[in-house]
Amino acid sequence: MDSHRTLTATPDTASCVSTTAGKKQRMLFFLAGTFTVTGTVFAASVNLWFALIPAVVGANQLLMSAVGWCPMSKLLDRILPTPTI
Repeated sequence: MDSHRTLTATPDTASCVSTTAGKKQRMLFFLAGTFTVTGTVFAASVNLWFALIPAVVGANQLLMSAVGWCPMSKLLDRILPTPTI
């Protein structure tokens, strides 16, 4: 039995952007990063209470990792059009 396996990227698996789930995942990462950076900058320059924004984003990411449910994901499901076949 070969204990060393290699993963090779094929055109089908190299990018998940072509699927709707991949686009939604990219948008979730983009929104999380944007809110985190914006909240951190505002907390450093405007008011310390803006530090709650990255804290909420981090809590949502932990929730997604632990349970598999994210409120922003559900919101994007309602906003983004569903693809028709």
